Amino acid sequence: MLPEVRGWLRRRTSSAGDWPVRDLLAAKGATTVSVVLPARDERATVGEIVEILRRELDGLLDEVVVIDSRSRDDTARVAARAGARVHAQDDILPHLRPLDGKGEALWKSLAVTRGDVVVFADADIRHFRASLVGGVLGPLLADPTLVYVKGCYDRPLDGAPNGGGRVTELVARPLINLHWPELAGFVQPLAGEYAGRRSALERVPFLTGYGVELGLLIDLLDLAGLDAFAQVDLGSREHAPQSTEALGAMSCQIMLAAWSRLRRQGKIQARHEPSCLLAQFRRGLTGHDVCSRDITIAERPPMLTLPDRLPAGAY
Repeated sequence: MLPEVRGWLRRRTSSAGDWPVRDLLAAKGATTVSVVLPARDERATVGEIVEILRRELDGLLDEVVVIDSRSRDDTARVAARAGARVHAQDDILPHLRPLDGKGEALWKSLAVTRGDVVVFADADIRHFRASLVGGVLGPLLADPTLVYVKGCYDRPLDGAPNGGGRVTELVARPLINLHWPELAGFVQPLAGEYAGRRSALERVPFLTGYGVELGLLIDLLDLAGLDAFAQVDLGSREHAPQSTEALGAMSCQIMLAAWSRLRRQGKIQARHEPSCLLAQFRRGLTGHDVCSRDITIAERPPMLTLPDRLPAGAY
């Protein structure tokens, strides 16, 4: 690890316990805060998450917004009943061709929220705690030089205290250490719980698939530099594990995200365009059947560059 990264790790890493709600309320001042939950078919967890946020962070959060990403269940109804403001992903900026993926929901949320600070959190977390949001919010309220804060945590899986995060360990971390060693101090670079200042988030592009977190880290590093980042240990975080097939598709999208940034930064000379079809195999009655999956990702431009953007909350 680079010496400057070791120094950053010591200086810019804190724990959720360092940010009790009373201190956050005292530090908030005139800063407005939005929490965004991108959700697709998350009726089992999204309502409880919204209720906990509204109850335990009352006075700290100015809005809790759920972006419903084409749910087939009643995620939107459950979230609204719990007290969230809900937007259908495709109804935001409707003059633009709709795109797929988590990054699309996060990017579009910038058009319908108003907070000076935006906190993103996944909507599928089990045993949710308000500190998962308060923790990443704390450094931004306390230190005006920071622009982006990532959460980190243990990832329980099948009884093992830290067996999750397989895509991080097998794909994202090797890529980061190889090509962006300044970011090697992030324990969970793909964490879904993070916060940023709107003034920074609106100045960077958003990848539309599961590469959005890696893309934001790289692009915000270019924009603001490592010392404008911090991370917070949030303890433990649990959600429903993805299948190996799904993790394979996520890994491909993260690789595509890395490819796009390597090319943009002039770190590689592209001699071909990567294929966006992933062939996977399943055992069938007569042998192995091929399942081809489209893992294409796209990119939305910095929100600040949209010439015809409507004011936040106008939809």
